[in-house]
Amino acid sequence: MVERAGSFSRRKFLQAASLLAAPCLIPSTAWGRGRSAAPGRRITIALIGCGGMGRANLNGFLNKPQVQVLAVCDPDRSRRESARGEVEKHYAQRAASGSYRGCENYNDFRDLLARDDLDAVIIASPDHWHGLHAVAAARAGKDIYGEKPLCLTIRQGRAMCEAIRRYRRVFQTGSQQRSDRRFRQVCELVRNGRIGRVRRIICGLPPGSTTGNHPPIPVPDGFDYDLWLGPAPWAPYCQNRTHYNFRHNLDYSGGKLTDWGAHHIDIAQWALGTMNTGPTLVQGVGEFPRDGLWNAAINYRLNCRYDNGVHLIVSSRHENGVKFEGDEGWIFISRGRIEAAPESLLAEEIGPDEHRLYVSTDHRQNFLDCVRSRREPVAPIEHAHRSISIAHLGNIAMLLGRSIKWDPQRERIVGDDTASRMLDRAMREPWRL
Repeated sequence: MVERAGSFSRRKFLQAASLLAAPCLIPSTAWGRGRSAAPGRRITIALIGCGGMGRANLNGFLNKPQVQVLAVCDPDRSRRESARGEVEKHYAQRAASGSYRGCENYNDFRDLLARDDLDAVIIASPDHWHGLHAVAAARAGKDIYGEKPLCLTIRQGRAMCEAIRRYRRVFQTGSQQRSDRRFRQVCELVRNGRIGRVRRIICGLPPGSTTGNHPPIPVPDGFDYDLWLGPAPWAPYCQNRTHYNFRHNLDYSGGKLTDWGAHHIDIAQWALGTMNTGPTLVQGVGEFPRDGLWNAAINYRLNCRYDNGVHLIVSSRHENGVKFEGDEGWIFISRGRIEAAPESLLAEEIGPDEHRLYVSTDHRQNFLDCVRSRREPVAPIEHAHRSISIAHLGNIAMLLGRSIKWDPQRERIVGDDTASRMLDRAMREPWRL
């Protein structure tokens, strides 16, 4: 992590200023830095990344009575000021005075993480920032609610897992399908053999998108574009490169394959019971844009083989959702519907002596409960890392045009030095993980 000249004194000043501006709460330091939130006390949270999912998570946590949002952070001034305004309006409506000025806004996440009065952070920045933000937050003693996909590369994901373990942090991945009763029901049916032996799983994901070449334009006033790029290669500013559209460019994300694969591949792994491992062979065929700013796969198909003989198909040509096929039936689950053959499968109960999965009915509440109890949440970082690794391996296979042999125990690609170098990305100076 990069440190700037004079950052120590500036941090001390910001810490003092933030305490003066903050609402009257007992800070985390009253119980010792890095410990769990005390029972009966509000959990103090800040947001890093004030885009679409950042604001959705902000609204979700604002409505939790045990939460106090103290700060927001984004290199785009208009976004962070809008988010701060939302926080202050929310608390003003509940204040006897009808006003509230207790939410700070930050351009640089390092200044936010220097605060000692924060229990947790929400990380909803672009994918190429997840590793740096999460490791820095763990070192600073903050618990983390981290948006999916977990990371930009497999090596970054492993570094995140190690930091969470080393600093004993709670990390909930924003894979909220694990807190959906219907997804849990399907996974329990598959896990308990209701469709017989699993033969194939099909994850249908959305296709990618294309755009033309966009000439450079001036950076908008108040947007720290160099900080937004951060560890990514320098590139001239244009509107379709940043904010929501970053996910279509491989410098910042892995396309729709990682964007949605983080959800559906995770459900496949949960049902199979392979949350801490993965397939040993990944094959992929993809159609990539021939020109233009966006370069992630438009259409794609992965065939991933597990040692137990199960084939996982991840494809943009199938209906969005997850279909489990066994030798005694099949089940399909999406956010909109659930089907099975035979239909009677959906009426079956899971017995008390059968395998039961972690029960969570509210993803954000589960995170807050675990901040207090120090239990592992329903979507822990190791599971998220293993699931998104499959999508990353698929991108590597498609870009190289060849099969990838994967050793999930050692997390190494076997017999392919070129592919092995793609397990990580170089970071632009002065950033490092």
